[in-house]
Amino acid sequence: MITTDICIIGAGPVGLFAVFEAGLLKMRCHLIDALPQVGGQLSEIYPQKPIYDIPGYPEVKAQELVDKLMDQIKPFTPTFSLGERVDHLSKQTDGSYILTTNDKTQIHAQVVVIAGGLGCFEPRKPVLENLETFEGKGVAYMVKNPEQFRDKRVILAGGGDSALDWAIYLSDVAQRVTLVHRNETFRGAPDSASKVFDLANEGKIDLILSANLKELGGNGHLASVLLEDKAKAKIKIDTDYLIPLFGLSPKLGPIADWGLTVDRNAIEVDTRDYSTGVERIYAIGDINTYPGKLKLILCGFHEAAIMMQSAFKYVYPDKKLSFKYTTVNGVNSF
Repeated sequence: MITTDICIIGAGPVGLFAVFEAGLLKMRCHLIDALPQVGGQLSEIYPQKPIYDIPGYPEVKAQELVDKLMDQIKPFTPTFSLGERVDHLSKQTDGSYILTTNDKTQIHAQVVVIAGGLGCFEPRKPVLENLETFEGKGVAYMVKNPEQFRDKRVILAGGGDSALDWAIYLSDVAQRVTLVHRNETFRGAPDSASKVFDLANEGKIDLILSANLKELGGNGHLASVLLEDKAKAKIKIDTDYLIPLFGLSPKLGPIADWGLTVDRNAIEVDTRDYSTGVERIYAIGDINTYPGKLKLILCGFHEAAIMMQSAFKYVYPDKKLSFKYTTVNGVNSF
């Protein structure tokens, strides 16, 4: 039995930052993640993707951010159960919880924090008759190593932040980048959309709007993509790779059976402290929802800081939360 103060489900960036906020309050953390390494989507799906909205970093690679977060929490010596999924949650008579993973690891914690990002997720795939034929043979749903596309012809499809960010980044890597989107406007950040339009105007990428993927062609490996525009005209583009970036389809998994209020695969929370309505269980990051929710890493960091202030009362019920800042090392004490 592993004993800790806070058990965090999810070792993505928000879960890692929550360890830092807990450590400032002298609370111990154990993290569980179904992936074999920390970092969540940042490490698993797009480790080399540039991120532009982290304070103090005009641009930071996803894996670099994870590495910096690990450096930040190192003094607080968190423990991890990686490659494991929480299957069972049992409330104890004193209000604490015992969590059991699929590998039968048991963790006893005073507070449970769900920071599972999108939960168990899989990419949303375009509806194309022969799509599976080319999966792994020119069709990819993520960019793990941008150098794979060095001097290659790449078609990106999508209108969100990932499609925009990769179009910008790969414009300096690939031989030719074509971004295809079914609408006239993008869902992603306006600044990124503006950069994409600038690249297209400068001839550095090809931008095709109001068009849909229609058919894939090739013999053993992807060789072409057929598009159809809003006038039903066909456009054939020769390519080496197609990367559809239509987002992820989230699934909560066993968490959905914990009595939490769930809306569209996201957990509803009280924004005063990001509690779930089930005592001692909180949800932070992309896995929660509330009016005005923005699914940004930055917002998850904010939620982690607020939430840990609330969790303190369960870990130290006989103490009041107060701070005394030392002039020597700036560490909080109470």
